[in-house]
Amino acid sequence: MNIIKLSAIDSTNSYLKKLAQKSDLDTFTVVVAEHQTEGRGQMGTNWVSDYGKNLTFSILIKFKEFEIAYQFYLSMAVSLGLLEVLKKRVDVSLFIKWPNDILAENDKVAGILIENVLKGNFIRQSIIGMGINLNQELFPKDIENVTSLKNISGTHFNADQLLNKIVNSISYYVQFIEKKEFVFLKKRYMKTLYKFQKPSMFVDANDELFLGKIIDVEESGMLIIELENETTRKFSLKEVKFASR
Repeated sequence: MNIIKLSAIDSTNSYLKKLAQKSDLDTFTVVVAEHQTEGRGQMGTNWVSDYGKNLTFSILIKFKEFEIAYQFYLSMAVSLGLLEVLKKRVDVSLFIKWPNDILAENDKVAGILIENVLKGNFIRQSIIGMGINLNQELFPKDIENVTSLKNISGTHFNADQLLNKIVNSISYYVQFIEKKEFVFLKKRYMKTLYKFQKPSMFVDANDELFLGKIIDVEESGMLIIELENETTRKFSLKEVKFASR
């Protein structure tokens, strides 16, 4: 594992992407920063983090033969790898919120951003950006439903030790992609998915409120929700969200 440590950077994903274009980096090269000035989340959202209090890093993963059609299995593998490490460190229920946020009970404790480099119908390499709320205790008032490992446990965490365990855990789950053992990943993912098979209120892209329950996630990443009349609707990222909790 090659770890590159930075004091401050705009985005570890952007930095690692540029570095990978210039150099032949080993798979599982990691860039970690004390602070990101322009940390990014899904669909252009910002990741807010106090200097030196959280764990923000990116991992380069290379693939020999990973078809784009199966891309969501990478999201499953990464979120499962992160979840497994965090579950051993806090005494509350943790879930994966579709597509790959990590929740402690109902509050977000970690987020993941995956950016793929394609060649034909295959993913040649992926850059996995991760932000984990580690030791930050106060968050901006305009950010709702967010917490940190320290707030949950009362314990101060060592970022370097946690980083190594997370990368090793993700590496373990990524091997199931390389071996094409997708059924294993899907079962594990669905077992830990937030509100799976539980009636919940959702809001669609037109701000329409509706009742439904998550019944599946396609290998492309589409979320399948069953409605009250037992019909189903499919949603991509940002087309649906849980109603305010």
